[in-house]
Amino acid sequence: MKKVRIALLGLGNIGQGVWRILNTNRNEITMNCGYEIEVARVLVRDRNKIRGVQIPKEILTTDINDIFNDSGIKIVVELMGGTEPAREYMLGAMRRKKHVVTANKLVLATRGEELFKAADEEGVLFYYEASVGGGIPIIREINESLTANRIEKLVGIINGTTNYILTKMTHEGMDFNEALKEAQQKGYAEADPSSDVEGYDAVYKLAIMSSLSFGTKIDLSSIYREGIGNIKTVDIDYAKRFGYVIKLLAIGKETDNELELRVHPAMVPKTHPIANVNDSFNAIFVKGNAVGDLMLYGRGAGDLPTGSAVVGDIISILRNNVDLSNLSSQKNGTVTKKVRNASESSSEYYIRLDVKDRPGVLGEIAAVFGKHDVSIFSVSQDVKNKHNVSLVFITHEALEGNVAESIKEIGTLDRVNNLENIIRIENFN
Repeated sequence: MKKVRIALLGLGNIGQGVWRILNTNRNEITMNCGYEIEVARVLVRDRNKIRGVQIPKEILTTDINDIFNDSGIKIVVELMGGTEPAREYMLGAMRRKKHVVTANKLVLATRGEELFKAADEEGVLFYYEASVGGGIPIIREINESLTANRIEKLVGIINGTTNYILTKMTHEGMDFNEALKEAQQKGYAEADPSSDVEGYDAVYKLAIMSSLSFGTKIDLSSIYREGIGNIKTVDIDYAKRFGYVIKLLAIGKETDNELELRVHPAMVPKTHPIANVNDSFNAIFVKGNAVGDLMLYGRGAGDLPTGSAVVGDIISILRNNVDLSNLSSQKNGTVTKKVRNASESSSEYYIRLDVKDRPGVLGEIAAVFGKHDVSIFSVSQDVKNKHNVSLVFITHEALEGNVAESIKEIGTLDRVNNLENIIRIENFN
């Protein structure tokens, strides 16, 4: 049996998952790729640290040059996270004619073009399935299975932390802080959860998927971002009343060669499959002009699901033969397409206002919406206290810019106390 030597950069949660899979499923992996895989080196910060897996100490190193200078190592697997030194190490491996696998969404979203270019110039393979959706094979679907299609739309739950929090708020009545604390206790959320709950993690992943799907470079700053910190239990309850579930969605659309890219909470019809994706699971809905509607579902994070995607990429490289040049360069868009400003996008909206309980206030607010070409589908009123009520509006589809102008003017009305929340409605039309 042929043998191939590989190196792991990093031995954290995902690195340990990769090690477990390579050992537990050794026979199946060998049969599937035709190679016996040997982990020859593992780059770590501390060789003496106690870890959750038993690894021979002699293969641990703190010096990247032990990997760079070993000509027998054919594949380098980057599992460190962050931008630097991960980017530097991947480029270094490519320049030494080593194929590279990564799970690093941040470096792909911010420096991917540089890495793709280096891989093409050096004739090596660069795979990154685990960077989006954990164990869900969305990158391979876009790059291989859906290449006969023009992808028109992507809608995904691609952050397990926020989905876990919203699930707890929906099904157990927890408030945001309570659900976040439980997510942290279970290891789904970091001590500093801002990357997840403020939507940055989903932005990185959407940038990667959109670049591949729409054949263009994506500037992260062009993606509209809104987190889930303003979602209250009252909004969850209203969503249920109206037949919706609130999810943090990443949305990419192409219309007339222009893109719409956004990450934000949205109300989803409870009858849609994506509304029933709960806990830390992820799901990605894809619409192709030939295939129609598809949805991929699975664990979006974790050592074994993400490790599964990493090992799948290793096997893909071996099936291409590690000694061959890169015969199929990565799909990395060189065409620049316009990304619409958020104000140019349109949606239905849920708008919750706190107003004084006075005659005529509803008519006054409705007049402002009408002035800005925002059509009201329904209105719900609930008493808050002796003097104030909640008014909840559901709009027909409207331009976001028009809605923003309406809200700005409504905020100046004497009998309006506060805009409590505004949430888009995604009906998958």
